[in-house]
Amino acid sequence: MLDTVQDTETITATERPKLYKVILLNDDFTPRGFVVKVLQGVFRMSEGEAEAVMITAHMRGACVVAVYTREVAEEKAKEATELGRQYGYPLAFTTEKEG
Repeated sequence: MLDTVQDTETITATERPKLYKVILLNDDFTPRGFVVKVLQGVFRMSEGEAEAVMITAHMRGACVVAVYTREVAEEKAKEATELGRQYGYPLAFTTEKEG
């Protein structure tokens, strides 16, 4: 008897990680300049980019700051929110699944 051996090839599809938005929530107490500095420091934005995000959040109530993988988005939102707390401001960032 002749044994036949079949070659089987396993193809693994690498799934793209799910993305999450970091969202700045507007409040009426945190100074605009402080928000701009947090956006520059945590999210590496230019002053102009940070001002545009801050104004959009002020006008609309919230603004997407950036999109990252879940872990990075949660860490950035936490870091930025904690900076506000350290200075006694109610500055808040949250995350939301993209799409």
